[in-house]
Formats: sequence, C-alpha cells, structure tokens
Amino acid sequence: MDQLDRIIPAHDTQFLEGPKSRTYELYSAWRIFWEFIKGFRTLHFVGPCITVFGSARFKEDHPDYQSAREMGRQIAAMGFTTMTGGGPGTMEAANRGAFENGGMSVGCNIKLPFEQKPNPYVQTSITFEHFFVRKVMLVKYSYAFVIMPGGFGTMDEFFETLTLVQTKIITRFPLVLIGKEYYRPLFAYMQEMAEKGTISPEDLSLVLLTDSIAEAVQHIDTFIRKNYRRQPPRRKWWLFERDPVDQPAAAKINAVK
Repeated sequence: MDQLDRIIPAHDTQFLEGPKSRTYELYSAWRIFWEFIKGFRTLHFVGPCITVFGSARFKEDHPDYQSAREMGRQIAAMGFTTMTGGGPGTMEAANRGAFENGGMSVGCNIKLPFEQKPNPYVQTSITFEHFFVRKVMLVKYSYAFVIMPGGFGTMDEFFETLTLVQTKIITRFPLVLIGKEYYRPLFAYMQEMAEKGTISPEDLSLVLLTDSIAEAVQHIDTFIRKNYRRQPPRRKWWLFERDPVDQPAAAKINAVK
C-alpha cells in the first residue's frame, strides 16, 4: 500500500526487532503518566457526571441525534454534568442538549485521522492520544452511563464499563442501552451467554434496555438517590487546576448559538 493510500500514515518503518530500548520505554511511560496528570487536572472539578456514549456519524436530522440531545437536556435538569467523547454525532448532541438547558458539558476527545473532531458545545475539553487514558477519564468522573446506538468504539466503551461493574472494580453504577431495536440482537446474545454459563444470569440486571429517555432518566435518578448523597467537592487548587468553565470554549459556544 502506498503511503498516500494509508488511512493512518506510518511515521517510521517498523521492524520486528523485539523489545524497545529501556530509554524508549521510560519515555513512553512518562508520556502516558503526563497524559493522566493533564486529564486529572482538567477534569478534577467537573463532576459528578453522567457519560453518554454513541456514534460519531449521526447528523442533526437523525433520530438518535435528537434522542441524545434530549438525554443531555435531562442530565442537565438532574443537576449532573454531561460527559461525552467530545466529538460529533451523538456526542455533540448530548453536549448540545446539556448546554441548551444550562448544564455543564464536558468532552474527552481523541486524536484520530478521521471522524473525530471537537464539537463546539463543551465548556471543558481535553484531547487524548491514548484510548485507554481517555476511557479511564470517561469512567472516573461519572455515576451513570448511557449508551446510544454506535459502532466498534461504542461497543468497546460499553463492554469495558460493564466488565468493571460486573467484576466490582468500580461501584455498581447504572448502565442504560438506548434503542431496543438496535440493541435487541446484542441483548439476545448476552442472554445466550447467561444460558451457556459464560456470565451469571444476574449480570443481565446490570443493564437497562429501553427506548424511553424518560425511563432512562428515572432509572438513573432513582438509583443515585437510593445509593448516594451529593456533596460538593472541596476546591483546593494546589495543582493550579482551571475553572471547569473554559471561557474561550464558552465564547465559541455563544458564537454557534
């Protein structure tokens, strides 16, 4: 394949040379560590959040875009911050709905050669180089997870979060799949897993499958009210964290409106 035909152009020729040098590995570890630190500093005061996952490919006239937009509005009405992957499509819609209802809106973007570009409806935004760092941030600050119809990336985010809840690595937070028709084959396969013993039957109760935004919001709100008490964080700025409302981003949003 010619370099011009590459989806992601190679920086250098790669050889099957085995382990990299220790200096290279140390440098890679430092870059990953610093990416985590930047994420912690940027997002320290944005929560508590509800994360919305979904496709980057849906346009404004798509029904799932409108559903995600309504989800963002409802999250803002509950008093939570709407967190997404920060890109277009469903992510933009959820951020937009939150912003339009006066709520906080946060985006955790990723560097990709296609599809992914920051949407203008976020007050706080950060762009990551590594998917696994980004996924940590999307989970760390959230108390519930809404999964709209999406592709490989959405499935990756859903199953990783579900696995963390199933194995009790994170506290049992509500997960909601929006789109019965879209997710019916997936849910049927999960039921088959339970029948064959690869998961426990009670694991299916970790996920709510619905078409109703109102039902999703009620499920999340009931669970959080029953299990948690909201307490504003004590704001200690010893790492020079920025205010959650990014003023340049806010100005950009106002220009879009």
